[in-house]
Parts: sequence; structure tokens; C-alpha cells
Amino acid sequence: MDLYFAPLSCSLATRIALYESGQAAGFHEVLLSTKKTKAGADYLAINPKGQVPALVCDDGEILTEGVAILQYVADRAPASGLAPPAGDFARYRLQQWLNYIASEVHKQVFYTLFNPMIPVEAKTFAREVALPARFDHLSAQLKDRAYLVGDQFTVADAYLVTALNWVAPAGLDLKLWPVLANWHAEQLKRPAVARAVGEEFALRAAA
Repeated sequence: MDLYFAPLSCSLATRIALYESGQAAGFHEVLLSTKKTKAGADYLAINPKGQVPALVCDDGEILTEGVAILQYVADRAPASGLAPPAGDFARYRLQQWLNYIASEVHKQVFYTLFNPMIPVEAKTFAREVALPARFDHLSAQLKDRAYLVGDQFTVADAYLVTALNWVAPAGLDLKLWPVLANWHAEQLKRPAVARAVGEEFALRAAA
């Protein structure tokens, strides 16, 4: 497999899932401003949408959209527990959380805050209304549990860890939500998470 990623973007969740499950992959950094890989290849030839992540599978199939890629990676290593099996109701809980993080947290909040083309009024709404509501909901869900689904780390947790990494760059303070702050700190201690985050912070610092 080959993962096309941008450091500390949503593609970080897939790197975490790969490390958690012990699967080998090649990693290709994408410069989103130019839509080229760091090696100079045309990224649009891989993913015409120009977004990350994209995963080139062993058979040559190309998969895009982070939520789909995370489930694919998890299903390749069922013993990892990164996703409940298909048909298990817990799988639908996993999909529920993946979609919530993707639509309500990633896109509605952080995409709005980071995109320079978004009007100021929309950014204000995202920061002052949408984000507090989403973080309050997540805090309530994680108040008495270690993970979003069941009793072990899944790809939903990998995605949420990734999203919470964007709080400080957005000029926000996660300490306003102590449940989330503590949860995030605990997840960052996981060896696979620490490895993935550390590698991508190093790439960002070297850019």
C-alpha cells in the first residue's frame, strides 16, 4: 500500500491506523498548494480531487476519502480491533462516529476555521457556536469511557486524536473541555499515536 498524505492533516489518522495494526505502507508527502508530491509527481493523477488522504492498494486500486480508507485499513487487520466486524452493531456505532467527526468536527468546524476563503461570519459561527456544541457532545460521550466505540481503540479514536491536534493551531484552548483535554493527552501516549504524530510534526517543522 502507498499512502499519500499531508503532515498533520486528516491523513494522519490513517498513518496512526497503519501503525496500530502493524501494516507496512509507503508514504508520499503531498504539497497541497501545488497538488504535487514532494518528489515532484502530479498528485491529481492519483486523486483528481486534490485532497488527502489517498491510498493506492496492493492491487492498484485507489481509495480516497478518509473515512473509507480508515475502515479499509482496519478490515485488512481484523485482529487489531480497529473496527468491529461487518454485521456487528458496534460497526454501525463506529460509522456513526466516523461520520460525526468528518462532518460536524472536521468539515463544519476546522475546515471553516482554516480555509482563508470562508467569510468571517462563518468562522465566528464555527468558533463560538458549532465548536462548543460539538466538543460538549464529545465530552459527554467520553466522560466515563476511554474510547468512542466499545472498550478498545478504533479508527474513530484515531480520527478524533487527529482532529483535536488542530485545536491549538486554530487559536483555541482544549483546556476549556477538560474531559477532551485529558482524553487527548492519554491517546497521545499510545506508542503508535506518538510515533505517527512525532513523525509528522518533524516533517512540518522541516518544511
